[in-house]
Amino acid sequence: MSYAPPIQDMRFALEVVAEFDRLRAVAGADGLDRDTIGQILEEAGKLAGDVIAPLNAGGDRHGARLDNGVVRTAPGWREAYRAFVDGGWNTLPFEPEHGGQGLPWGVATAVHEMWESASLAFALCPLLTAGAIDLLQAHASPAQKATYLPKMVSGVWTGTMNLTEPQAGSDVGALRTRAVRDGDRYRITGQKIFITYGDHDMTENVIHMVLARTPDAPPGSRGISLFIVPKFLVKPDGSPGERNDLRVVSLEHKLGIHASPTCVMAYGDGDGAIGFLVGEENRGLEYMFTMMNSARLAVGLQGVAIAERAYQQARRFAQGRVQSRELGARSAAPVPIVRHPDVRRMLLAMRTAAEAARAVAYLAAVELDLARRHPDPAARTRHQLRVDLLIPVVKAWSTDLGVEVASIGVQVHGGMGFIEETGAAQHYRDARILPIYEGTNGIQANDLVFRKLARDDGAAAATLLAEIAAIAGAAAESAEPALRIAGARLADGERALADATATLLRRHGEGPRLVAVGAAAYLRLFGLVAGGFAMTKSALAASRALAAGDGDARFLRAKLVSARFYADHWLSQAPGLRHAATAADDDVLALADDEV
Repeated sequence: MSYAPPIQDMRFALEVVAEFDRLRAVAGADGLDRDTIGQILEEAGKLAGDVIAPLNAGGDRHGARLDNGVVRTAPGWREAYRAFVDGGWNTLPFEPEHGGQGLPWGVATAVHEMWESASLAFALCPLLTAGAIDLLQAHASPAQKATYLPKMVSGVWTGTMNLTEPQAGSDVGALRTRAVRDGDRYRITGQKIFITYGDHDMTENVIHMVLARTPDAPPGSRGISLFIVPKFLVKPDGSPGERNDLRVVSLEHKLGIHASPTCVMAYGDGDGAIGFLVGEENRGLEYMFTMMNSARLAVGLQGVAIAERAYQQARRFAQGRVQSRELGARSAAPVPIVRHPDVRRMLLAMRTAAEAARAVAYLAAVELDLARRHPDPAARTRHQLRVDLLIPVVKAWSTDLGVEVASIGVQVHGGMGFIEETGAAQHYRDARILPIYEGTNGIQANDLVFRKLARDDGAAAATLLAEIAAIAGAAAESAEPALRIAGARLADGERALADATATLLRRHGEGPRLVAVGAAAYLRLFGLVAGGFAMTKSALAASRALAAGDGDARFLRAKLVSARFYADHWLSQAPGLRHAATAADDDVLALADDEV
């Protein structure tokens, strides 16, 4: 159950599809050449493959445990996290003024994929910390940044996100946790659930980002404020001091990611946990969206990562499992199942899904770099619109694919896939949370159709559609048969997506329910076409490199095969999804509640 980071494909996706060279004029990327990127990925791959990945199965069996109020992580977790921190890996994309390396998110995203593939449960800790750092960098006071960011950027302290309560899940406005002013701080009382790494034994402090309501706050989401609530209050010298009034009530017993402690947190059993207001009162949900958007991109990357890990395991099994004679062969001798067409189809479906989703996620990450660091304000705005458009697609489409690919991985193993010892089932169980947390995929679909499309009347989508059409046209004119087929399928997909986009925009004035019933199908359509764009763009570049005799010919030829397979087996779904995205609401809403 080993893991080998697909560094060659990662670099190709980053350099060719995401066009990393666009960052050359951006701070943090100047002087970052391809050799340096390769060295970063190689070193990260060693930690992921040699240190973290071997802990994954044992962590699943052991889990995290609550022992007399103390959360104990799985064996090896603390040592692996220390190696992660000592290597400076948590610091990659963050500001140098707080101890970060200031590298582009495009590079950090490729590195983060390795942690996620090695172990989703392990990587969730730095994932949430990164989101908390983003939030504090954007909204905290200078004093708060000075107190918390250096230790969090280094990874010496970790961060959490505290939104959900028993009665307030997706409806965050229903939360009841209270914050009462006490001088220049607040006293926090209430309970939060589903808090990832709400406590653990890997670091000396945990810094909680907590949403709460002040006594005179307006109702609903308009009355939510955001507070920093450390596990240990910080002394003037920056070291952890007195234990705050918070505790772990219990750990959730989950379907997967067993080694990640998912905590029920109690704040204020005594006088109230001490919290510090971030920004202004009643703007907490607005601030928290900074962290949530960061986490949504990261969770989409988790879908890519689990797809890659499941594919690698299924491929190894298929190459070694000998069963049945080969179809059409004269010999009756059994062969490895990789020789059987249906198994090969499944493996290629897994491989191409991971490749396509990776390229789209990396594209979003490079766009994020440009949105944050481009010297031209107009360009930053333009790139931010692209980021906003892609984030719900990356989060939802990639995580749906992660579940689907992990399920195919179980199928490749046959009956052995249903047996825990092979490890295929763990990937499936771990993947299943991804479409749920950080905003369910239904919420992502609604975000896409109601906010990201409607706010500019589809202008950002139209720009992307034009780029997709251009790539489809270039591929259709190629002398390479695989490219012509990929170009034709991409053109069909672009037309389907353009038609669905126009229809949904037109229906915005006819009522939200009519738009909502097609939102999930529209998002999948968007994802498949974006993936087709990435795969066809990759194949065009591979074809040019082959013609020039530049690069690894075997790898480049495989890119052409992958693009055609993706076009035939994934992208060909686009026309049907257009119908689902634009269907009337009669079938969805016709039955009474008790008839559904």
